[in-house]
Amino acid sequence: MLACAVVPLYAGTPATPLAEASTRQILQTSPLAGFQHYAGRALFPLMREGDPLTLHREPDNPHDPRAVRVEWHGAQIGYAPRADNVDLARLMDRGAAVAARILHLQKSRDPWKRVMMEVYVAE
Repeated sequence: MLACAVVPLYAGTPATPLAEASTRQILQTSPLAGFQHYAGRALFPLMREGDPLTLHREPDNPHDPRAVRVEWHGAQIGYAPRADNVDLARLMDRGAAVAARILHLQKSRDPWKRVMMEVYVAE
């Protein structure tokens, strides 16, 4: 089971989504898998750190029965990495309210380094 920690996120400037002061239970931080195979390349210039991501379970996925699809504004941009999705899928299957956001963006030739996401228990 993933270790959950309560991590306070403190306000910087009120204009950015990252600036909301709150306490969240962080489940994991991980890179986005499959970014190069979906809409990620075209959407990358529009993405911002702190943007919300939507998670969808895909139990019938032929490549991974624990697959968790990641979307940005309704467009698929990849998946939670297979190595990191065991506990996330289990929580989602049990009905836990989980959410995600873009933690870090990096222009890189390596697609595994472009988007770092943070998955947390939704409030």
